[in-house]
Amino acid sequence: QRYCQDVYRGQLASVHSAARNQELQKLAQTYTIISPWIGAVTSCRAGKWESYWEDSSPWNYANWAPSHPLHVVTTCTTLSVRNGLWRSRFCLQLRPFICQY
Repeated sequence: QRYCQDVYRGQLASVHSAARNQELQKLAQTYTIISPWIGAVTSCRAGKWESYWEDSSPWNYANWAPSHPLHVVTTCTTLSVRNGLWRSRFCLQLRPFICQY
């Protein structure tokens, strides 16, 4: 997220529809075989697990893979280039990412 902000003056991508999810999946397939970061974070707030977008936009769409998001520690989210499903990952992993402007 910080790299998107500092270098590109953007944010990690938020996804608000199936069409946008598919668009980002196709974009990612053009550049990488590794699932890139998108801007969703899952964390425990006030004793309740919730997912939210880094850009503070409304949480009105999700495309989680079965058994995700994980509710163990705060996690970030990847978008599968293979099937478009989202998965929780430890936030410190180095991966490609999708910035939006």
